[in-house]
Amino acid sequence: MAEQQPTLMINSQYIKDLSLEIPHAPGIFKEITKQPELQVNISVNTQKLEENTYNVDLNLALNGDVDAKKLFILELTYSAVVTLTVPQEHLDPILNIEIPRLTFPFARNIVTQCLMEGGLPPMMLTPIDFGAVYAAKQAKQGKN
Repeated sequence: MAEQQPTLMINSQYIKDLSLEIPHAPGIFKEITKQPELQVNISVNTQKLEENTYNVDLNLALNGDVDAKKLFILELTYSAVVTLTVPQEHLDPILNIEIPRLTFPFARNIVTQCLMEGGLPPMMLTPIDFGAVYAAKQAKQGKN
């Protein structure tokens, strides 16, 4: 019997959740004289929907501060529904590394647009090493 060729198909991508808070607006806009201090937290969550179909959530939480004062809080969950036919040992790394790597440019664009539309200076997130994010998640869960 012929072995099935591995496949990866992104069926859809969507914004599951998006929030931007600028708690000290409009006064804080006058205080932006330099690049804000930025803190970025990233996580990936996966959920099996049906046979070979999964939902992958890329969660981005950004906090920007100007002179220790909160400039903005942005939270985005950008999701993809994917169909995968891969060997079981490759499933978890593909869902947690490869799919976020493919969807990150879209999420980064949403973050940039949202901040600009919110009246904030444009900020471009640097590329993320999703292999390192996955390794940290595995270590936290006690897996190696």
